[in-house]
Amino acid sequence: MSSVDVAANRAAESGFGSTSRVDRARWLEALADALEADRTALVAVAHRETHLSEARLDGEVTRTASQLRFFAGVAREGSYLEATLDSPDPTTIPPRPDLRRMLRPIGPVAVFTASNFPFAFSVLGNDTASALAAGCPVVVKAHPGHPELSRLTADLAVAALAAAGAPDGAFSLVEGVEAGVALVQHPSISAVGFTGSVRGGRALFDLVCARPAPIPFYGELGSINPVVITAAAARSRAVELASGLVGSFTRDGGQYCTKPGLVFVPAGTGFEDALAELLADAPAQRLLTDGMSDAFAQGAASLAHRDDVEVIGTVRAEGGGAGANAGSVAGTGIEAGSAPVVVIVDAPSFLASSEEFLTERFGPLTVVVRYADDAELAESVGLLEGSLTATIQHAPDEDVAVLADALSRIAGRVVFNGWPTGVAIAWAQHHGGSWPATTASIHSSVGATAIRRFLVPLAYQNAPASVLPPELRDGNPLGIPRRENA
Repeated sequence: MSSVDVAANRAAESGFGSTSRVDRARWLEALADALEADRTALVAVAHRETHLSEARLDGEVTRTASQLRFFAGVAREGSYLEATLDSPDPTTIPPRPDLRRMLRPIGPVAVFTASNFPFAFSVLGNDTASALAAGCPVVVKAHPGHPELSRLTADLAVAALAAAGAPDGAFSLVEGVEAGVALVQHPSISAVGFTGSVRGGRALFDLVCARPAPIPFYGELGSINPVVITAAAARSRAVELASGLVGSFTRDGGQYCTKPGLVFVPAGTGFEDALAELLADAPAQRLLTDGMSDAFAQGAASLAHRDDVEVIGTVRAEGGGAGANAGSVAGTGIEAGSAPVVVIVDAPSFLASSEEFLTERFGPLTVVVRYADDAELAESVGLLEGSLTATIQHAPDEDVAVLADALSRIAGRVVFNGWPTGVAIAWAQHHGGSWPATTASIHSSVGATAIRRFLVPLAYQNAPASVLPPELRDGNPLGIPRRENA
């Protein structure tokens, strides 16, 4: 029997879906405590495998523990269940019976971890936390970019859950490409959470759809995260905006899913000169893997070789290898792999070759589109595909309602006078978007409603009290938020 068979079957037989919300909250908090207790050792391994700074990784451990505790709170509070009661009413047409509805766990969930967040979107990341909070056992597919860290974190999780009294089989880890393929096809798996590339996600999505009984596939894939800087904003604070952009698109080597990869800037405002000056001092960053470094170099070169663009920064030759740029990242002693690059293009050229400019480049690169007037901006924005975020930098009291409406049609979160990198953990947060940002734009992978992906509704009609879950019984014995005859 394969490792996938063992893990998926144990998950299906674990009985985790019948556990109480209070117990699941306690187990999530136990995971958070265990993660923080082993912080130093885990950060050291993550630093070695991913090249991300220890300070960044230490903060990410804190975020990951906070996510686990956040979903413990979501589970305890109970409103996510959408518990709804309608009393019998013989006067309606047709007559209404006693109806009681709530959400219940969908079943075992496969979680594919991300490369760029080795804690927060990995083994004990958002997908795992929200699935466990929902009552779904989890089988994690480890990312090959940080295998040792994945195993250490999984061992920690198994031990912490066992010590806290969680059912055997509630959590497990598998590794390898073949295991990932087998996992999404396994009959015991009821849903999939994925964070990764468009190509990899689409391949798994197609496999899921080809199952005899397809299951939900919640994939976060690619996002360009467009930014629009209005003329009024650029005239009044060009240097400030250039500084904010550099900080955002170069942060941790531009390896964020919310990196601003496309920026619309009015011509003749001095923004580009400020950007060039600031970029000269921006450090290079070794990317997560050598393959990502080479892919970044090839993607940057494909744009830099065009006759209709201007380039700020150094683009290394294609196929130069991950160490082609000599030097080190300031203060780290890490060999530089990818220096920040800005590609500038006029709006007419962008419109003529939009497909190439709208392709996501993972790493510290952004495309600046120089527009001459509102008509060019509107036409360019009209070509945008789905993104996790869209940003408007505007002047105080400037009317940007039309622009906001246009961007809200393609993005799951619209940011005003800020930058999209950084995704707060909150009840009101939404981290999703239309294809290719995600495969299911109505759902989020961050925030309380991320739990909704791993739940399905069930209505009880004229059910005897003995079969009703406590959350639907008369008198609301657990005191959860409910809608009753309203």
